[in-house]
Amino acid sequence: MKLLNYIESQMRELDLTVGYQNEYSNLYANFENVKLRAIFAYLHEEYVRLFETLNKRLPTGEESAHFWADESRELMNIIKITFDMLEKLKNTEFAFEVDSEYLIIIQMCQRFLVQYRGSEIPPNTKRVEIYYEIPIFLSNETISISLGEKTRIENLKLIGEGSYAKVFKFKDSFYNKTYALKRAKNNLDDKEVQRFRREFEEMKKLSSPYILEVYAFNEQKSEYTMEFVDCTLEQYMNENNSKLTYDNRLKIIAQLLQGFHYLHSKDLFHRDISYKNVLVKQYDAINVFKIADFGLVKTINSDLTSLQTEVKGFLNDPALMMRGFSSYDLLDEIYALTQLFAYILSGKTQWANLKSDHIEEFMEKGMNPDRKKRFQNLKEMETAIVTCVNELKAVQE
Repeated sequence: MKLLNYIESQMRELDLTVGYQNEYSNLYANFENVKLRAIFAYLHEEYVRLFETLNKRLPTGEESAHFWADESRELMNIIKITFDMLEKLKNTEFAFEVDSEYLIIIQMCQRFLVQYRGSEIPPNTKRVEIYYEIPIFLSNETISISLGEKTRIENLKLIGEGSYAKVFKFKDSFYNKTYALKRAKNNLDDKEVQRFRREFEEMKKLSSPYILEVYAFNEQKSEYTMEFVDCTLEQYMNENNSKLTYDNRLKIIAQLLQGFHYLHSKDLFHRDISYKNVLVKQYDAINVFKIADFGLVKTINSDLTSLQTEVKGFLNDPALMMRGFSSYDLLDEIYALTQLFAYILSGKTQWANLKSDHIEEFMEKGMNPDRKKRFQNLKEMETAIVTCVNELKAVQE
């Protein structure tokens, strides 16, 4: 309620009415709060008016120039309102940001503006590019896409959320294609931000159809773009479990085994295997299953890995609590993969309800408390899965 009251107070201070519109109002249609839309449209109009006036004194060349007193005070006032709102609404549902280029311009103006007798514009100050068709204020749930000299603002739709980040989808109207965007939450500490950045860097190095592809990292916003996929493995199984044959299930597992073979060949362990961290890309002729979410990935000789002591990961071995998460190795990965593959074979997550001796035998081997009795590599696991499927098919017949 306090935030809504703050927004209302800004409306009253600016003498705006609900429904206020001007020629820039359509640039802020993506903001759900109608009063914020009105405030941003008004401030945009003021920035345009004052920067047009400022441009009459620009460029300054090697000499300084005078900017009139009234306009100086007016520009100082809307800059103050802008930064007050940025701070007040930060980390809330109404959070926004200022276009990065305009933020630089505004900060430059702050350095020379004074309240009385006009302001001295420094030498070599360039003309301001006026945003007539580009928003100055951006919702945290939009993305700016540039192609050559053209820029478009696309709306983001939230499709997932974890402890550290939100995942959105958006349509790039330049290419008429849908992408996903993963954005770190604002409350992360420095180490968590490092991990988020490293997640992207490790995924960017990889090239496999069975690992989610990532494209570009935005340092300023701590976010990165990646390929859009249709659903998680969990969603796919919930919808299709009754229709899947054992051969279908084996093909899914075969794809994921190839993905993990590749991952391990790069000296990486995932450490966060789950039903939600496998994603499904649906094509007309085939479904491709992709490993995603590398936030807990372990890299040999990584300082960040050694700092991670708290055991995380939905399907991980509880014995890691005693050994320490930094000791995670191939046999721990096999422990988690055993549950993942048993889930694909059965469609069940409650192992007491399996009612399949063959799957239970596979799980006992892969999750054996005695690590020496587990599958010792993925090839052993693959052979056991093929045997298990053949036995399941024989029972079915």
